Amino acid sequence: MDLQRVFVKINLETVALTILEDIHMRKLKVGVIGCGNISSIYFQAGQKFEIFDIVACADLDLERAKACAEQFNIPKAYTTEELLGDEEIQLVINLTIPNSHADIHLRALEAGKHTYGEKPLAVELEDGRRILSLAKEKGLLVGSAPDTFLGGGIQTCRKLIDDGWIGEPIAATAFMMYHGPEKFHPNPDFLYQRGAGPMFDMGPYYLTALVNLMGPVRRVTGAARMTFEERMVRTEHQYGRKFPVETPTHITGILEFENGAIGTMITSFDVWGTCVPHIEIHGTTGSLIVPDPNHFGGSVYIKRQEFTDFVEVPLTHGFTENSRGLGVMDMAHAILHGGAHRANGELAYHVLEIMHGFHIASDEGRHYVVESSCHKPEPLPMNIPKNGLSG
Repeated sequence: MDLQRVFVKINLETVALTILEDIHMRKLKVGVIGCGNISSIYFQAGQKFEIFDIVACADLDLERAKACAEQFNIPKAYTTEELLGDEEIQLVINLTIPNSHADIHLRALEAGKHTYGEKPLAVELEDGRRILSLAKEKGLLVGSAPDTFLGGGIQTCRKLIDDGWIGEPIAATAFMMYHGPEKFHPNPDFLYQRGAGPMFDMGPYYLTALVNLMGPVRRVTGAARMTFEERMVRTEHQYGRKFPVETPTHITGILEFENGAIGTMITSFDVWGTCVPHIEIHGTTGSLIVPDPNHFGGSVYIKRQEFTDFVEVPLTHGFTENSRGLGVMDMAHAILHGGAHRANGELAYHVLEIMHGFHIASDEGRHYVVESSCHKPEPLPMNIPKNGLSG
């Protein structure tokens, strides 16, 4: 072989290795809008998961954005307009308050960026439909929290159900009851406005977990009330300040799943204490106690027909610590390498419609037929490295 052919061969091999390395190490460029209470765990996720880099952050308060950028070593602190105009950014993480979710999703999509947001997807159903329609038109992906259903606790429950450990699921119960976030949240006012309350604030965790475990819902009914017309801040810096309540704070609902199973759900900010479990799934041959869907881990218990009592099941999946951002990691993998992401817009919209359905059923005294549907998310693979999917 002459020297020219040797050099050509070496050069081609070098180019091929460079391309392969670039594909393997390719990272999605991400910007965060909203630097409030929840943002720190997402900034930590940007340092943990190797498939995406948070390269900019923005907030209505630019000084807050600058402080977050400095604390988490984010290269750029922007206004919202500047971040949306940055062509380097491919995905926007939307951490604004619920009333701003739809606006930021739509503006990000109009700017040609994929978008992933905190729950709920939007406050109004019409806005949710506009988000999904615009994303489809633009060929972009929409994702939404919660992603806690991707954690080791609920993924273990999903595997047990899929593997037939409780037979055919026939019933579910879900309870989220305490006396409201004003005792710990520094600015709880927005959690009592339309688009929040116990159903819209915490319901997405429970309903997303139920849809992941049981499948989509076809019909709901419900009853709701607003117990107190005002609440009082109980955190140190504003203790005693009162604010109005604008949404129901105790909601009871019945869910009829497409697979024929029936669910019962209560969300409340009016309860001083409770001993009920977070979620239970009951099947034809056994029952399953599901851990708190607001967390990624937790204990899983099963009682089969031949057991005398519940027994704890070892978790089959990882990500049992606070892993918010796991849904962003999964979505980034779908953007860069194809396939479907699990915490997707269709799932989030279905959950949004169910929540509205409870309120509509209560207001109008009728069953509400859910118009939307979605696919059950695929189970997360076992043994994913702590730094996430990358290849």
